[in-house]
Amino acid sequence: QVQLEESGGGTVQAGDSLRLSCSASGRIYSSAVMAWFRQRPGKEREFVALIRWHSGSLLYADSVKGRSTISKNNAENTVYLQMNSLKPEDTGIYYCARGHHYSTSQSEYYTWGQGTQVTVAS
Repeated sequence: QVQLEESGGGTVQAGDSLRLSCSASGRIYSSAVMAWFRQRPGKEREFVALIRWHSGSLLYADSVKGRSTISKNNAENTVYLQMNSLKPEDTGIYYCARGHHYSTSQSEYYTWGQGTQVTVAS
């Protein structure tokens, strides 16, 4: 079991970009799936993107597909979320999570960070 910590959030204008980072305290085993979720104001937590640690297989939510890229650095035990063309609707708390199943459901993830706030102003 690893501990996760997100960083890189902030306040930006619509159309700007942000790069979120999720750092693991220890090794991320090859079987792991790393994912980003977010919770927007007045909404339930939702899936954003995931990456399989070993294969690099990717999956994106429709809401961010084409604007976001999830990537990883194996040596640094870090996963990233590059977000471009940000919209006010992207505002929310972004969470990093680790699991062992290729799933968009938060119930399949057992390790979570504390979240990083992203605010997009119009």
